[in-house]
Amino acid sequence: MEIFSDLMMGMSVALHPANLLYLLVGAFVGMTIGVIPGFGPAAGIALLLPVTFGMDPVGAVMMLSAIYYGAMYGGSITAILINTPGDAGSVASTLDGFPLAQQGRAGPALVMQAVASFTGGTVGVILITLLAPLFSQVARNFGPPEYFLLAIMGMLTLIVMIGGNWRLGVISALIGFALGTVGVDLESGRSRYTFGSAELIGGINFIPVAIGLFGLGELFFAFYSGSHKKRDGEMLTYDGKSNFWPNARDFIETRFTLVRGSIIGFVVGVIPGAGAAIAALIAYSVERSVSPRPENFGKGEMAGLVAPEAANNAASSGAMIPLLTLGIPGSASTAILLAAFLMWGLRPGPLLMEQNPEFAWGLIASMYLGNMALLLISIFAIPVFVLILKVPYRILAPLVVVVCTLGTFSVNSSYMEMYIMLGAGVIGFFMRLYGFSPAAVVLALVLGPLAEESLRQTLTISRGSFGIFITRPASLSIIVVTIALLVLLPLIQLYGQRVRKPKAS
Repeated sequence: MEIFSDLMMGMSVALHPANLLYLLVGAFVGMTIGVIPGFGPAAGIALLLPVTFGMDPVGAVMMLSAIYYGAMYGGSITAILINTPGDAGSVASTLDGFPLAQQGRAGPALVMQAVASFTGGTVGVILITLLAPLFSQVARNFGPPEYFLLAIMGMLTLIVMIGGNWRLGVISALIGFALGTVGVDLESGRSRYTFGSAELIGGINFIPVAIGLFGLGELFFAFYSGSHKKRDGEMLTYDGKSNFWPNARDFIETRFTLVRGSIIGFVVGVIPGAGAAIAALIAYSVERSVSPRPENFGKGEMAGLVAPEAANNAASSGAMIPLLTLGIPGSASTAILLAAFLMWGLRPGPLLMEQNPEFAWGLIASMYLGNMALLLISIFAIPVFVLILKVPYRILAPLVVVVCTLGTFSVNSSYMEMYIMLGAGVIGFFMRLYGFSPAAVVLALVLGPLAEESLRQTLTISRGSFGIFITRPASLSIIVVTIALLVLLPLIQLYGQRVRKPKAS
């Protein structure tokens, strides 16, 4: 009953007219960003973060969170229509989504994608409502040693899940940690790596770095790889009018698929660093293995679209549990959300639900409303998003550059931060080109100062002894969980690759 009363309190916060407006704006913007191939929720949140300055913190975080999970809805529209996923979480949706469109069933595929996304997101939020207080109670007695280990666990799990050369992931994280040391050392009061610049005394703000890495970096890479030409030349397979609604058989045959995909997605999403892409691939594999028609997968099977769609949206909800209750972001998007929380003086962790119940429960309640809004937007605004796909890159690219520049300058009216943003854009391009991880840079930049502060406090408590990490039961438990994740996550990743290979041939 206590959870129900807390949820009702959060619902009253979310239904405030101003907060509801921010939520709807975030949902629509998130879907729009998801529709743009290669842009992704991290870039969208980074670009729009400056817009939230001056807003009420609750409404601002609701809007940014709606952008995060709204992009999951939009990313699958391009996966179905032009075989181009808007983000990594929608890759598995291309396997059967595009074949359905080629069969003339783009309309039913888009509607079922919306229903699956709504189901996965709603199941995820229900599980958040039930499990978040339990996570918070378990972690309530955490101290500096535990916070340091949690920060390291978040970094390590993300590095492992980057894929490719893990050494490049480590180097990316070290770059982020190095950037986090710029500014005044709070313990000694000395300036570090400011090179005499007064504007760097306060440190490097993550906003221009995130905007540069994800906004400009993605844009530069699109021009280099030629994906902008491919996008401008694509022919859509759906005109927004014909064969719109699915039939009863589509709903009947996928009713259990919705449940399986949602649960699998949520469980995988709770694991820091696992991500929606892995959740979608695992759900697709499980569905193919239990299907009476596995030979139809990859040829336009509706269950092959519904399973990954339910999973990737449930995973995005599941990722909010470690973020809210432990302060562990498992992706670039949640890292930027974490930074937004800190910017408004809200520190996610065990005490968040106790010290800021209106914020925590208001955010959870807003996810119920956001998923309902996204379902309606997905179904009835599909023709609008189809028009967005027709906007040529020669128009879209200058708009992105203008938004990046104005967004960065509006934060502190600093020319130095504009230079940092431009430099980060160039670095972000080369990181994409050579396999480094912009996500690890942002995450380390956000977590680095927190990890440094917690480590110093820990060593002060223990008088310089690192033995405190194994003598405290909570710290030892985190170490054991971290080791288990470092062993488990590569296995999950390999399993996902095995699922992908047969369908790519």
